[in-house]
Amino acid sequence: MFKYEKVNGDFDVKGKVAIVLGGAGGIGEAVVRMYAKKGAKVTIADTKDNVKELAAQISKEYNTPTLGLNVDDTNQASVDQMVSQTVDAFGQVNILAAMPGFVELHRATDMPIDIIEKHININAIGVFRACQAVANQMIKQGNGGKIVCITSQADFIAINQHVAYTMSKASLLGMIKVCAYEWADYGININGIAPTVVNTPLGEKAWQGKVKDDMIQQIPAKRFAEPDEIAAAVLFLSTPESNMITGEDLVVDGGFTIH
Repeated sequence: MFKYEKVNGDFDVKGKVAIVLGGAGGIGEAVVRMYAKKGAKVTIADTKDNVKELAAQISKEYNTPTLGLNVDDTNQASVDQMVSQTVDAFGQVNILAAMPGFVELHRATDMPIDIIEKHININAIGVFRACQAVANQMIKQGNGGKIVCITSQADFIAINQHVAYTMSKASLLGMIKVCAYEWADYGININGIAPTVVNTPLGEKAWQGKVKDDMIQQIPAKRFAEPDEIAAAVLFLSTPESNMITGEDLVVDGGFTIH
């Protein structure tokens, strides 16, 4: 069950322990900074080589404990170690922000099957692997928790050359709904956030030149999102203010999908 806590509007995660999977760049780094600014202890988990250096930088900048770990979400032992090392360092896990991302664009007639499998292994199965491991730790702790996954507007609309990405994100959304239903008894909220294109290296890889310009013209906000705007939504779904929200996919798209 989800305990009622008086809503005070502080959006507070002070003293909480958060794992940010995919936290060494783009949206993930913006989420790390948001959590750190609000007083959380943060594990930054990523495949990137700079993860330990970034953790040291964040710790110094925000005066909060951080841990940098090289983690591959397609490897069970790596994910299990991420959870155990976080617990060893901080004593518990209260929040997981899961946002590893892979995208490679082809038309559906030309999409190699192995590339589809890579999308699903990283963006869906890998995310579930992390959610499952963290949820089991939260259940063991007995105090509930918050899980937020980055999905995509591509999980419910058709975008040219995004068939593999859409397959991975649509399956992720289904996972979120089932887990929300099953884990509610333990006080665990799990939700998705579905951004439009975000100004990150991953976004730039998919949207360049005329395709980018044409896409922006279809967005009522007339721009792509910025990482900190997505991080703010992640923060909301990580706080007691969102205790009655679970199994949802919050769309942050500047109005792109309203018409």
